[in-house]
Amino acid sequence: MVLRLRKQLADSGLDAGADTIGWHLTHRHQRTLSRATIHRILTRAGAVVPEPAKRPKASYLRFAAEQPNETWQSDFTHYRLGTGADTEIITWLDDHSRLALHVSAHPRITGPIVLATFRQACHQHGYPASTLTDNGTVYTTRFAGGGGGRNRLEHELRRLHITQKNSRPNHPTTCGKVERFQQTLKKWLAAQPLQPATIVELQALIDLFVDAYNQHRPHRSLPQRATPATAYAARPKATPGTDRSADTHDRVRTDKIDKTGCVTLRLAGRLHHIGIGRTQTGTHVLLLVQDLDVRVIDAATGELLRELTIDPSRDYQPTGRPPGPAPKKH
Repeated sequence: MVLRLRKQLADSGLDAGADTIGWHLTHRHQRTLSRATIHRILTRAGAVVPEPAKRPKASYLRFAAEQPNETWQSDFTHYRLGTGADTEIITWLDDHSRLALHVSAHPRITGPIVLATFRQACHQHGYPASTLTDNGTVYTTRFAGGGGGRNRLEHELRRLHITQKNSRPNHPTTCGKVERFQQTLKKWLAAQPLQPATIVELQALIDLFVDAYNQHRPHRSLPQRATPATAYAARPKATPGTDRSADTHDRVRTDKIDKTGCVTLRLAGRLHHIGIGRTQTGTHVLLLVQDLDVRVIDAATGELLRELTIDPSRDYQPTGRPPGPAPKKH
């Protein structure tokens, strides 16, 4: 039975270690064997391949959130369809329980897709206290250089008072839980008899895997080898708690007023046009930006040319009266 389970799990692209086999024996076959006994059976049958060069697990510094929704990890990975077309799969994963909160396939992962999938996960599971991702520009622009503003996800997290955490460059193990999930997903997809030819077919397979992963697959890193769904439901959920209203984003941009009399400013991934006046065409300016508040200053003279609060819903900002006293009426 141990060897049969080993083959069935491995052929399905699922984990087939001694812990997982023991869980299936207990929960599906009402048999109890120790982990050592299962391992001896596998070793005797030549089903275990020694890996002496593999880094020992004890050498890793492990951490896990104490509560569900305390931290959500996210990442995306490449996947090639049966037709050869490239796709990308994005995942949002609960750090405490390893519950797959949202997994979806797209032609390419962009900033708007990251924000949309985050909102979908929040709609279904509530808001997290924090997020943890790598420093890719779809997640953060803080490390991109160039003085750009926050992207759409960063604005959303600040608005909801959700702490944003990012791994340091060249430290992939910081987001190791979500990366391990992606490896498990791709291993399972590779084991399917028919490879998906479209994103719709790929998404159908992903949904099948997520249901099995969350509800029916014991997780080796969880106490008592619980399923992620069980671990997620076992404790109270964390909620956003840090007030980020004082966490303003201050920056200085240099620009030159174009022939239409405008300068541009990108906020939350959207470009906004600020009218200064055609008479100022060619003038080099400084833009002093604090969140939505903007001051446009002549770089040569220091003269304040315009001061405004950006309306995020409009590309072209309404023309405002130049700074200074209002003109006298005659």
